[in-house]
Amino acid sequence: MSLRSAVLDVGYRSVVRPVLFRAHGGDPELIHESLTGFLGGLGPVARAALRLVSGRPTSPVTVAGIRFPGRVGVAAGLDKDARAVEAWSALGFGFAELGTVTALAQPGNDRPRLYRLRSSHAIINRMGFNNAGAKAMADRLYGLGVRRGELTCGIPLGISLGKSKVTPVADAVPDYVASLRMLAPYADYIAINVSSPNTPGLRTLQEGDLLRDLLSSLTREASQIVHPLGPVPIFVKIAPDLSDAQLDEVVGVVTEHGGRGIIATNTTLGRDGLAPADRIHADQAGGLSGAPLTARALQVVTRVAASTTLPVIGVGGIMTPDDAERMIDAGARLVQVYTGFIYSGNGLVAGINALSLGRTT
Repeated sequence: MSLRSAVLDVGYRSVVRPVLFRAHGGDPELIHESLTGFLGGLGPVARAALRLVSGRPTSPVTVAGIRFPGRVGVAAGLDKDARAVEAWSALGFGFAELGTVTALAQPGNDRPRLYRLRSSHAIINRMGFNNAGAKAMADRLYGLGVRRGELTCGIPLGISLGKSKVTPVADAVPDYVASLRMLAPYADYIAINVSSPNTPGLRTLQEGDLLRDLLSSLTREASQIVHPLGPVPIFVKIAPDLSDAQLDEVVGVVTEHGGRGIIATNTTLGRDGLAPADRIHADQAGGLSGAPLTARALQVVTRVAASTTLPVIGVGGIMTPDDAERMIDAGARLVQVYTGFIYSGNGLVAGINALSLGRTT
């Protein structure tokens, strides 16, 4: 651990996190909303000061034709509506994935829908793609001057697309296409989320024929959007609960039908690895993230990376810099954090950046 990451880690765990976790009566969703609002409200001077403290990304890497200044990024779910989009680079991130956003604005599932499992260093969520809709995100990014390839916010921006809840699975293709059309001008890459457990029927879109139709339609649509950089790269985000045979099928479909990368993994429906104090939450519906997912996410990344030449983005259970290093050693070209960031703050980001020094490709 570098000196910077050690100092940031101690400061966050001993000062910031206790205050943060007690805010709003301990309601994790309200805390999350306040945090993204606070970050989104930072001005240029405050962001510059934060960048001095956090440090800059290191070890640039090119993936799918995109130059990333660092290997660690913001996972989808942290910034659903691009509210904090200007702040992520100041925290040391090398890229950020916004969303998941849907074609239609929607409130998501009923509250409470987010549970912090502190003894397990985990979170269970059943948010259900709560977001203001693709048009609202497009308008916001346009207003900020964000354009694909221009790094207006200092780092590449991915946008994660999901299916609107009211749209039947049979009509998923035009729903995703509508979002792609609105957001492609602002995205350095598009992530197709077909693996959240919190929208009924969504995970069936990982199945061979359905995924083939969806991905083929989206890559065809992307090819028709004229841009100097060519079609926007499309990545597919997969679940950690797939069997080896299902993983192999998904990899084959993504490889054969124009996908440019695989994001592994999303949250899990499993409940293995919970600390005794947290087992009271085991029956809560929703996806589990954090430390209990570390081993399984690494297994999936290892298998996927060994079976394709497509780049893999590793996400799931990255709680320490060592977890990120194992992901990269297993074949991930980039990594993303969400729950680890909630529990460890930007000390985790600085630690991953330090580990990546000198590791360029």
